Parts: sequence; C-alpha cells; structure tokens
Amino acid sequence: MAEGSTQPPHATRFIETTQGVLSYAQLAPLLGERVLRLLENIEDETFSARPLEESLLLEFHREICADLTPDWAGRLRLTEVRVGQHEPPPPHQVAPLLRDYFADLQARLDSLNAPDDPLLLEALAFAEGRLLSIHPFTDFNGRVTRLFLAEILRRLGLPPVDLAPGADSARTNYLLAPRAADGSDWQPLSILWQRRLEASSGVEDAEA
Repeated sequence: MAEGSTQPPHATRFIETTQGVLSYAQLAPLLGERVLRLLENIEDETFSARPLEESLLLEFHREICADLTPDWAGRLRLTEVRVGQHEPPPPHQVAPLLRDYFADLQARLDSLNAPDDPLLLEALAFAEGRLLSIHPFTDFNGRVTRLFLAEILRRLGLPPVDLAPGADSARTNYLLAPRAADGSDWQPLSILWQRRLEASSGVEDAEA
C-alpha cells in the first residue's frame, strides 16, 4: 500500500516487493541501508555536476528501491492518491508540475547572495513543501525528498540537518508545516528550517 493510503496513520501497511509482501516495519531497514549509501554518495559529491532536475530525483528514487519494487521504482506515479487530508495532483499533472517546480527552485537558489540571505529559509521551505505536495512517486516520497534536500544543503555549503522527526509530538508538529505548504504558505516550514539549521549549528559548535 502506497504512502497515499487512507488507512489510519498507525495501521499496518504492506508492499509487494521482490522479497515478498513486506510490512513497512520489515521494509524500513532495507530502505534505510539504501538511503544511507545514497547519503554517502551525496556527501562525496557524486551528483555535484548534475543539474537539479527531474532526472536526478528519479535516480534517487530508483537507487533506494529498484531492487525491491522494480515495477515502479524511478517512475512517476500513475494513480491518484490521498495523503492524510491532502489530495496531491492527479497523475497527468505530475510531470508538468515537476518541471515548474525545478525551474522555480533553481530561480530561488540562484537569487541567494549569501548563506545568511533572508530568502534562504523560504527557498528551503519551498524545496521541501512543494515537492511533498506534488507527491511524484507511488511511495517513498518522504525519503526521496529528504535525499534531495540533503543534496541541496551540500550544494549551498550548509551542514546536514535532521529531517525526520522521531517522537510522535515532533512528528505531529512537523506535519502541520507541510500542510500549510500545500496552500503555498511557506512560513511554518521556514520557521522549521530555521530551527533545524540552528540545531545543526549547535551540534557542530559543541563538537568543536
């Protein structure tokens, strides 16, 4: 079952894979191994010469699940989905919306003049919120979005940040920000990005 399922948030979900029908609990460590390898490649600047465009996003998705879900890995979704209270755009709109997204994102990044540019937080909020709103893949959109954000942070010379809230309370607060972004309100995500960057800087200062 895809991330767009209308099941309750804590319901057990299953996905048909090359290793059989697996629950998300069984699938998570397999995906985690692949995500970790891809993060290491990002840190090694493996993709530094690639433009920020659809082909890179498709490659990230393919890298984390091609051997597990080959039928739809690295391919834009072909079905309508619902994610909580959000209804992502229908499949035929995904490709053109992605083209607009990457053009807008690149324009926002190109306009930044310094690491402390006041437009930085909104650019990062847009990068995350708009991509999640489009929901381009059948599943694993959150993982691919976090990988794509890691690549953006590296290109901007910013430290890695913790993008996946762990505690239930933190997750609840996090989900409110993308919900606002679905309506092109970037302020809640911008505030969240400010906190992420401050937390990351605090960790680095403590280690230094």
